Amino acid sequence: MSKQIEDIFDFSKTSDDCIKCGKCIPVCTIHQINADETTSPRGFIELLGAYKKGHLELDQNAKDIFESCFLCTQCVDVCPNSLPTDMVIEEVRADIAEKFGISWFKRGFFFLLRNRKIMDFVMKFGYAFKSCALSQDKEDRGLRARFSLPMVKKGRLLPSMAKTSFLNSYPEEIIAKDIGQKRQRVALFIGCLANYNYKGIGDSLVDILADLNIDIFIPKKQLCCSAPAYFTGDMSSVEYMTKKNIEYFETFMDECDAMLIPEATCSAMITHDWAIFFANHDMPDWEHRAKEVTKKIFMATVWLHDNTPLEDVLKAKGHIFDETITYHDPCHAKKVQGIYKEPRNLLSPNYNLIEMSDSDRCCGFGGVTMQTEKFKFAQLAGLPKAQMIKETKAHFVSAECSACRVQLSEALNHAEVDTIFKNPLELISEALKK
Repeated sequence: MSKQIEDIFDFSKTSDDCIKCGKCIPVCTIHQINADETTSPRGFIELLGAYKKGHLELDQNAKDIFESCFLCTQCVDVCPNSLPTDMVIEEVRADIAEKFGISWFKRGFFFLLRNRKIMDFVMKFGYAFKSCALSQDKEDRGLRARFSLPMVKKGRLLPSMAKTSFLNSYPEEIIAKDIGQKRQRVALFIGCLANYNYKGIGDSLVDILADLNIDIFIPKKQLCCSAPAYFTGDMSSVEYMTKKNIEYFETFMDECDAMLIPEATCSAMITHDWAIFFANHDMPDWEHRAKEVTKKIFMATVWLHDNTPLEDVLKAKGHIFDETITYHDPCHAKKVQGIYKEPRNLLSPNYNLIEMSDSDRCCGFGGVTMQTEKFKFAQLAGLPKAQMIKETKAHFVSAECSACRVQLSEALNHAEVDTIFKNPLELISEALKK
């Protein structure tokens, strides 16, 4: 176990290593909207140290404080000592879940994530009866709540629903048209939002791979990456889904050149947090298996950029669209995985790309708790981002993250900004069709 991982459980050691420089405070998402030293990385770390030493009771007040962190990793990015504040908070949330329990609707949600067939049925049922409680946004950005629902106010924009999920829309094997040459073969991990809500992301990725003459394997037994449960503290669900996925991936990864993920949160969870989770919970064999199986797993734009002629193909088409786009850097892409150049390189040949004033400021999604019980914080965090997008006057805002899509679409809706969100893969696919 690495020194940093050992220190994650020693909250007091992490607290002692904080030099109180304050560099984390100006960039902290929650502190930007709730300027209180307690809800700042420095405050979180001090409280975590006190909790570890037995000087702080894990009461309702402490619970509210630790659940107010967006886990955006902005603090880790600027910390001189690279203190893993986000990881420590993720672990203390497990203590919170054990002491206070997990809300009934979260338990139900995580149960569905663990059981794909039941989730398929529930989403089909939801699609059939969505018009009872939801209406389609006029710009087709999502669904509006017709009246207030539990944790959802009337008028809030929610993700669209697909009639049939991505995984149920395609055969397991899609063979490239030109079978007379040596071809690459990739597997797809789609992510829950792209599977059930934003199906156009997966459709676009399939189209791009077909244009590049690449064979596609769609693993039908894949489960959720477990990020929603991980950020909420439901470690039993995390353990179940990660182990099931690893065992499944091991059966086919040797026959694939890569597995592509069109979602920043899923990619970061699988390639970064899985191994950390197993290390934190003293499962070295599973930690090793996680590291081995994820060697071939990549964000979709990164692998397409580095391993195919896609950029050259797009450049050969020249400038196509008059519509302008701006790019938002998801926290789990740029800060956790260092990904930001590749999607821009694939978009800029065919679109006018305008950078916003702060492309990597957190949009404020923050996870299940932030989107439900603490949505007021998510809403406050999203509005400055919506204003930045508005200032660019872009037709589209793009990011390789459907969690950001949920949050930014609602922020734009609330701020009455007309800009539409599209995944970079959707924009790239449209360019290839011209």
